[in-house]
Amino acid sequence: MQFLIGILVVVIYSGFTFYIGWNLNLWLASIKIHIPNLIFWPILYLAAFGFVLGRIHEYLRPLSIIGNYWMFVFEYGLILCIIANIVVFITPLTARTTGSVAVLIFIVLFIYGTYNAYSPVVRETTIKMNVDQPMKVVLASDFHLGVLSNKVHLQRFVTLSNEQNPDVVLLAGDLVDDKPDLFIKKNMGEVMAQLKSTYGVYGVLGNHEYYGNAISEIVDELEKANVKMLMDETILVGERFYLTGQEDKTNKARKVIADLAPVERDKPWIVMNHTPDDLNSPMEAGVNLHVSGHTHLGQLWPNNFITDKVFELDYGYKNKERMHALVSSGFGFWGPPMRIGSQSELWVIHIEPN
Repeated sequence: MQFLIGILVVVIYSGFTFYIGWNLNLWLASIKIHIPNLIFWPILYLAAFGFVLGRIHEYLRPLSIIGNYWMFVFEYGLILCIIANIVVFITPLTARTTGSVAVLIFIVLFIYGTYNAYSPVVRETTIKMNVDQPMKVVLASDFHLGVLSNKVHLQRFVTLSNEQNPDVVLLAGDLVDDKPDLFIKKNMGEVMAQLKSTYGVYGVLGNHEYYGNAISEIVDELEKANVKMLMDETILVGERFYLTGQEDKTNKARKVIADLAPVERDKPWIVMNHTPDDLNSPMEAGVNLHVSGHTHLGQLWPNNFITDKVFELDYGYKNKERMHALVSSGFGFWGPPMRIGSQSELWVIHIEPN
């Protein structure tokens, strides 16, 4: 059954790809550009399946990069083609005119989305908790460090984070994109190790670390970069607060949050859990601050409407009875290095005494 579903998905995907290619070919012909079918269609489908083909072998990795960009082409190309076809059908406008406007809009979205992905912003929020004195927390997630979310982008994060002079830095999962080979090859650890904070840098694993099936190697490399990885464990940080790193739900053997609760409850309890799939359990367990990532806020509009339906909190801050919850859209990106309707970010959480 899964095989048949997979075949059906490939067929539908290939059909949509053909639809985009047919419209593109039609527009190119209208402006007197003719590409032979034996060249046009193989290139188009190579790009469409490049994301998969590029993961077969290291030598094919350039296809993966092309495939990442194709995801943007596919989503917005499909939307623009549908709109353009409707406009041509109900108005006297020609395919040439409508197609040219659609291509122009696509180029603007491409540039705007790239800017949003590579120009991170600092967002801030203030909450009150049972602390003796104010505390500043930097939160970031979803770096997906690899080919396109690269060493330069990581340096942007380190610079912005250090400018905040935080008490602690929390990295809420999906730190590398599946496998750590490029993290190692490009010496990204030396950049990560430049992070500064009073009580250290702490991280948890996300779903993509599990997809890569190289957990021990990832943890070793991050630990070398001075990131203390918490895997279903709770520690006391600086005699000021308890910090729990809960395993991502991808790990079916992860502990429930109640089993990770600190024995003493004399200090605030902060929890990192990559996927915000369940806010009720930590609230009932008495967590004071719960931070996550994973959703990317859809990354590309209108995907945010999907994440809004899937998660109770898909982005931003929410006060859930006595628990503060915060979900970041991420500092990096997955797939295409673009963001529409979201922007790469880090959060600064100002914790003040009650």
